Amino acid sequence: MLQVNYIRENREKVLERLSVRNFKQPELVDEIIKIDEERRSTQTSLDNVSAEANAAAKQIGDLMRTGKKDEAEAIKVKTATHKESIKMLTEKLNELETAQFNAVVQLPNLPNNLVAKGSTAEENEVVYLHGAPAELPDKALPHWELAAKYDIIDFELGVKITGAGFPVYKGKGARLQRALINFFLDHATAAGYKEMQVPHLVNAASGFGTGQLPDKEGQMYHSTVDDLYLIPTAEVPVTNLYRDVIIKEEDLPIKNTAYTPCFRREAGSYGAHVRGLNRLHQFDKVEVVQITHPDKSYETLEEMSTYVQSLLQELGLHYRVLRLCGGDMGFTSAMTYDMEVWSAAQERWLEVSSVSNFETYQANRLKLRFKGKEGKAQLAHSLNGSALALPRIVASILENYQTENGIKIPEALVKYTGFDIID
Repeated sequence: MLQVNYIRENREKVLERLSVRNFKQPELVDEIIKIDEERRSTQTSLDNVSAEANAAAKQIGDLMRTGKKDEAEAIKVKTATHKESIKMLTEKLNELETAQFNAVVQLPNLPNNLVAKGSTAEENEVVYLHGAPAELPDKALPHWELAAKYDIIDFELGVKITGAGFPVYKGKGARLQRALINFFLDHATAAGYKEMQVPHLVNAASGFGTGQLPDKEGQMYHSTVDDLYLIPTAEVPVTNLYRDVIIKEEDLPIKNTAYTPCFRREAGSYGAHVRGLNRLHQFDKVEVVQITHPDKSYETLEEMSTYVQSLLQELGLHYRVLRLCGGDMGFTSAMTYDMEVWSAAQERWLEVSSVSNFETYQANRLKLRFKGKEGKAQLAHSLNGSALALPRIVASILENYQTENGIKIPEALVKYTGFDIID
């Protein structure tokens, strides 16, 4: 959430950066500033009336103690309206604060200056390309046909149990999933991330803290009886570990990792591009989260991008790194790198990770601050990344490592799977 004082003091810059996102409601900025002017004026009036009431109360008390009852009663008559004025001004202030809050939460984060203007994925900037496409045998199969051929993932059985988008992993398919989770967690802890086990359901305050609410409630599974939400990513519970917390500056950066299942309704997702593992309602993911000093967050973003790429390199996958344009970034992000792996069988790029810097956007919602030696508390910066999301990594391994005799397992995973081929 943007800070109102920043919006007020940097109106032109806010409008310019929102235009990079192709934001459709720029009039909200002036509405917020107008509400804030009225709110501050009302607050000043309330403060003045309250001060007058307090001064009168003190004067009345002094007069009563000295036996000047008539003078005290005269002041009471003159100040009789103070109580009603305070009540009316307090009610007005509460209404203005609510209106201002409702307007501010509709503003997305401001893109970093490096983020280019654009509205579609085709306008994203390719900043790095690694490796070359795998050489596949003739008549190479997409992963959903390989899954059926080797009986390792059953999409229809998932439909029977739950519905589309909830596959069942079987035999070596299930073991490959478990191997990847352990591989990603071991590498994260070796890189200095503390492993956490977190709840898979969160309350509305947690969803608001990381920006899923009120922006994406339609994409989240909601347990209405208990008013809890199934997490779309471990980012939500892990980052909320630090909600309403003041951190010591010397404890920064804080680095956490967690494995969780993720649940996404993916409403409106149809077509061939979402077939098989390309888009699911439930999937596994290992997440990395950092809380950093504002001066270090973009250095941290590059570090996290490099870390995610190291995983893809160990798995021997051909990938590219994109810096997303303003219109393709998430609501809360100031800058995002996407990592995409080439699917030689589908002949398309598959997104397998996003690494984002949210600057103070989440921290302001979370009231996540740090205090330096001078004793002043200020908002921290938060970052997160997929390291990695499993479905498209599994799809990429199945497709890019297929041979005429079976699917080879990347060398780095063999000690985790206990086998070197799926046949």
